[in-house]
Amino acid sequence: MLAANFNPCKPLRRRRPYALAFLLLLGASSPALFAAPQHGGMHEREKHESRHEIDQLEVAWRNAMMTADTVAMDSLLDDDFIAIGANGTLHTKEETLAMLHNWREHLTSLELSDRKVRFYGTTALVISLAHVTGVNAEGESSGNYRYTRVYVRNAQGKWKIVSFEASRIREPEERK
Repeated sequence: MLAANFNPCKPLRRRRPYALAFLLLLGASSPALFAAPQHGGMHEREKHESRHEIDQLEVAWRNAMMTADTVAMDSLLDDDFIAIGANGTLHTKEETLAMLHNWREHLTSLELSDRKVRFYGTTALVISLAHVTGVNAEGESSGNYRYTRVYVRNAQGKWKIVSFEASRIREPEERK
């Protein structure tokens, strides 16, 4: 019905309100049309090289976490970095570095698996599973987490972490 009433030759002021609604709908849906994975825009070699870089950065992130290395972590995080912790709290880059520096828990194991990397232009999305074991004042603790990390290639061509979110995977006995 809308297509039958829409005549692009009529001046806009004479068209029915449907034309304006059509244009608004088109404008609102445009970001979704262009947000599809841009695998075609990246050559296979470039995609392979970028994947290799992201894999190396994931190892560097793991090492920085295992050793509480704030200098290494600082170089990985973008100045605009924001994290959402497993309990839903927000942390800036400065807060994240301060927590790492003052960490009272010593990680004994940080095993990463099931990594998936997707590229969207100059953005990389990493989803992975982490099994974390550590020791704190109360004793040993461990847990499984699913996380999402977002990298963006900056103007200098370096990948930086701009966002991180972790969700704890509850075991059946924990789901009461």
